[in-house]
Amino acid sequence: MDTKLIKPPETNVVQEEEEEEGAVMSFLDHLEELRTRLFRAVIAIAIGMLISTVFTNPVLNAIKETYGDNLQILEPTDSIVIFFRVALMLGAILASPIITYQIFMFILPGLTRKEKRWVLMALPGTTALFLFGLVFTWVILVPAYVNFLKGFQSDVFRINWTADSYVGFLTAVLFWHAAVFETPLVFFILGRLGAVTAGSMLRYWRHAVVAATAISAFITPTTDPLTMLVITIILVALYGVSVLLVGITTGFRRQTA
Repeated sequence: MDTKLIKPPETNVVQEEEEEEGAVMSFLDHLEELRTRLFRAVIAIAIGMLISTVFTNPVLNAIKETYGDNLQILEPTDSIVIFFRVALMLGAILASPIITYQIFMFILPGLTRKEKRWVLMALPGTTALFLFGLVFTWVILVPAYVNFLKGFQSDVFRINWTADSYVGFLTAVLFWHAAVFETPLVFFILGRLGAVTAGSMLRYWRHAVVAATAISAFITPTTDPLTMLVITIILVALYGVSVLLVGITTGFRRQTA
């Protein structure tokens, strides 16, 4: 009787390794993957933009209300450009789950099926946090920003912002402020995938405070220190929530140096 062990076919071993660790990609494969992910994200934004044209006018009217008067345009085509700029922002918001998924799939191409399921399960949460940040910024922060900027040296300058500059200002503020609210769930996904631990995040809390201050200076449109301090506190609080969520995943174990 032959007692030799029968080796499984090599192809099955390769498939099992790819299933557990993800397939290894060459540089050209990464470029092709980037092209594919970008194409899918652009298509998602285009579809979202097409859908958003239905309710772009109500959003423009809401933007006008924050200004308090009709917005001034200087060029014949400004109204068309601004309409589609707002539609593009709304389309990006609608497409944000797909965009987030494409980013994760490109940055972490070697995910197993189980890890990809975790990313997919987290997408509704990241979208909800983005929308929450959007509403919070619109209701709380935008009025504060506009009132401050309108009142700053109003005895010297006559406030007469153009529609192009004002809409560009609002879209940038809304996007960047809403994006940072996704931080906790993004860290949670990274923790679930083993990329970070709560221990390592706690160890680098000073770096996080410095980063929060720098980000606050970038996304805060006003120059007063009080507003920047409030945004910094919000960012640090979001980092704290991120540590808590990662700790739920990793058990607050410390990462060895």
